[in-house]
Amino acid sequence: MKDTKKEKNAFDEELADDSFSLKGKTDKVVPIKLTGNSRFKFRCHKDVRCFTACCSNINIVLPPYDLLRLRKRLGMTTEDFINTHCTIEILAKTLLPVITLKMRDDEKKSCPFLTPEGCTVYEDRPNICRYYPVGMATLRKKDAEGGKDEFYFMTKEDHCKGFEEDKAWTIGEWRKDQEADLYDDINRGWMEILIKKKTFGDREFPEIKNQMFFMASTNTDYLREFVFGSSFLETYDIPQERIEKVRTDDTELLKLGYEWLRSVMFAEQTLKFKDGVLAARKEQADAVMRKVYGNKEKGQIGEID
Repeated sequence: MKDTKKEKNAFDEELADDSFSLKGKTDKVVPIKLTGNSRFKFRCHKDVRCFTACCSNINIVLPPYDLLRLRKRLGMTTEDFINTHCTIEILAKTLLPVITLKMRDDEKKSCPFLTPEGCTVYEDRPNICRYYPVGMATLRKKDAEGGKDEFYFMTKEDHCKGFEEDKAWTIGEWRKDQEADLYDDINRGWMEILIKKKTFGDREFPEIKNQMFFMASTNTDYLREFVFGSSFLETYDIPQERIEKVRTDDTELLKLGYEWLRSVMFAEQTLKFKDGVLAARKEQADAVMRKVYGNKEKGQIGEID
């Protein structure tokens, strides 16, 4: 007989810090890994008895595309939106800064965009709200195809009556209906950075790398200015067609930003350097070394005269 308690504890530990799902204190995570073809019954609408009950006492992390959609919906700059509606937290086990939505200071700790009639930003709501009651986890595993194990799981809150509805879905159909695929596609590069960083354990990055991660994944205005106002395009060999897309398309800009972050944070070859750049950098580094250590041979550096 399976030890279901032990299985659930292992499942919860496996999910920790690798998934983003809408979860409150009364959630019950069903310890079963689901696929896109897994079926379930659920429907949420204004006439269901628990309508909007899941929109309080929750922790909502805002990945880059979620943040972009919300602040554009409200006509706010990134800085104003974060100052008004968000808090900055250090994500456990990655030690990287992320944005979380600030709940109202009321008894229920309810979402700031919630009204008795429903969500005022529904068309641009965060992806974890779209997924609910489904959650998705992406884990890096040595024995998984492509080095990753991506699966879904179900959360059930005691008060939720949506499971009593007759509407049947596969998880794939639910994702399509909720337009979650678009969010997943644009945020995937950001999620992969978090997963990659977790493999480093509790080793902290230099503060400059944390700042680069935060600015490149939250502020598209800053990122675009960096790409077009610095030596970025003189350093990296970016096809002209892609440059023009990045100039006007925030989603393409975010994806380029993820590739740049993987390059500077993990030294991955996600972006190709232009010819001569690496040689010039080596010569610059050598010049610095000569200035510091004089004409000593490489093997002599560190010796005491």
